[in-house]
Amino acid sequence: MNFKRTGSIVAIAAVSTMLLASCASNEGPSSGSSEGGSDLSGSLVGIGATSQQAAQEAWVAGYQTANDGVDVSYDPQGSGGGRESFISGAADFAGSDRAFTTDEISSSTFAGCTPDTGIVELPAYVSPIAVVFNLDGVDELNLSPATLAGIFNGSITTWDADEIKADNPDADLPSTGITAVHRSDDSGTTENFTDYLNKTASDVWTEEADGTWPTAFGGEGASGTTGVIDAVTNGTGTIGYADASRAGDLGVAKVKVGDEFVGFSAEAAAAIVDESPEEEGRTDGDIAIALDRTSEAAGVYPIVLVSYLIACESYEDAAKGELVKSYLSYVTSDEGQQVAADAAGSAPISSTLSGQVADAIALIK
Repeated sequence: MNFKRTGSIVAIAAVSTMLLASCASNEGPSSGSSEGGSDLSGSLVGIGATSQQAAQEAWVAGYQTANDGVDVSYDPQGSGGGRESFISGAADFAGSDRAFTTDEISSSTFAGCTPDTGIVELPAYVSPIAVVFNLDGVDELNLSPATLAGIFNGSITTWDADEIKADNPDADLPSTGITAVHRSDDSGTTENFTDYLNKTASDVWTEEADGTWPTAFGGEGASGTTGVIDAVTNGTGTIGYADASRAGDLGVAKVKVGDEFVGFSAEAAAAIVDESPEEEGRTDGDIAIALDRTSEAAGVYPIVLVSYLIACESYEDAAKGELVKSYLSYVTSDEGQQVAADAAGSAPISSTLSGQVADAIALIK
């Protein structure tokens, strides 16, 4: 990955490969392992991105095996709900498919944090966003950015439209009407998806990236990742977008990158992150990736989310801070990243990024 702070380029390993960063640098105090218990006790509440649900279930199970005195819960309300709950103090940590903006950080008072302290944002979950569809007689589909934007802004209304035919000259496309399904809640997945559409097809997708779906473009709304998957599965001629770990048996479109159509994979998601810099103007503990959606490098898949775990640098309740530090240390360790890869098909973070993340976690108290 190309980081502006480090000035080096680091490869993210394929999902099948265990990244061998130093355990000492990845595991915070009392993070435990799957082989034994710890003397930690208490409870943690996490709220946030539905994209992280499968990974969080695996993380919680692995962490609580090693720390049976700690009760961790994660409520997948969505990225917007997670950020709001973290600001209000209802969540000890949040999951979000985008980092807080610097303006949001400077204008917010985080109730659970010590006054005037900073926040820690960790890119802990890297995953492709799949364009899923349900269309009788069609198992494979290619979509260029402009065609995809036209489908979701409502200007392309049938599956045999000329634009779709141009992307799929050998397909037998029916005249079925298109039902484009989007998230009805404030969603980081939506923000990443609309960022891709705006960056790659701005003449068609005229709205800026946003976690809230633009009402002018219509379509069918569904709450959460589960809602989108259910709506696409139970509909006819439906198409939607969701974290790739939830695609299941639905058709999944390939998207055009340069002159090729590329399908999603953990490796391709890692490749686009590898091409992207880190955002400037943030504190050492606030690590945010500026994804390059327009890259035409071979093998990249540009519709990807980097989902963050968000915590206080300093908690009003010091015991709570110790638990958060321990849990996030496990999640971002080699073991935790492999657990997520196995459960959700995500791409483990690179060794250099894991070192930065470990430094950020060390700030928590």
